[in-house]
This record gives sequence, C-alpha cells and structure tokens, in this order.
Amino acid sequence: MKIWIDADAAPRDVKEVVFRAAKRLDLVTILVANSPVGVPANATTVRSVVVREGADQADRYIVNNGEPGDLAVTADLPLAGLLVDKGLFVIDPRGEEYSPATIASRLSMRNFMDDLRGAGVETGGSAPYGPKDKKAFASTFDRLLTKAIRRAETSSE
Repeated sequence: MKIWIDADAAPRDVKEVVFRAAKRLDLVTILVANSPVGVPANATTVRSVVVREGADQADRYIVNNGEPGDLAVTADLPLAGLLVDKGLFVIDPRGEEYSPATIASRLSMRNFMDDLRGAGVETGGSAPYGPKDKKAFASTFDRLLTKAIRRAETSSE
C-alpha cells in the first residue's frame, strides 16, 4: 500500500500531515510533480518523482503506477475520478473523500462550473486554505489511511 500525492498544488500543511503518518507507519509515499518537490531528510519512506513538463503528466504517472487500495491526495477532480475507478482511496486537501458514490456528481458540478466560466459568468474561487481545512484533511486522511491499511492486511493474508 502506497500514498500518492499530486504534489504540484498540494498545500504544505497537507504534505506535513502525510509525512508524519508515513514516518510513523513506515509507509511508502510518493510525491509526483512537474518540478522538484522538497522531501524532509528524516522522511526515509518519502520520495519525489519529477515528470516531464506537460499537461496531465503527473496525473498519468499516478494513474499508471497507483494500485487498488493505495491512497491518493489530489484536488484534481478528473484525476480523482480515474483513481476512484481504479480502486484507490482518494481525498482532496480540504478533507473531502472521493468515492464511487460521490465522484460522478462532483465531476458533473465541475463541468457545469467550467461551462459557466466559459460563458463569462464569474463564479468566484476557493477560499484560502486554513486551519479548518487542515483539520478536516487530517481527520479524513486518518480514517481513509486506516481503511487502506486494513484492506492491505486482509489482501495479503
């Protein structure tokens, strides 16, 4: 079982939460980005993968290398949809879990908002990432990580 982070836009707080868990539980964690991402020296199970420049290269890497039961962190809804379909546990940096029950409606809403923006309607943006977001992420991440570890233990027996 691995943890994947779509690292180009992942907040520092999210990475810190994941790094602590990876160290505590000795879990392989892979940050995937288009440019180098720093990894703490004491995070021996964490590594960074730099993909070539280009749209969706990091996404392709995660989709091609992630396996059912792995846990992924991304704010990219199309990527989340592909990963959910593949059987990964997926969470966004604000603590929302993407699942087979929720991903279709989230993608539909994203496409609708894209259409509005394309028509010139100002839709606003996300609020700045704050302490409530970090707390929500840490809580959902802990719950999904527990599920992923349990699934990995039962599938290896």
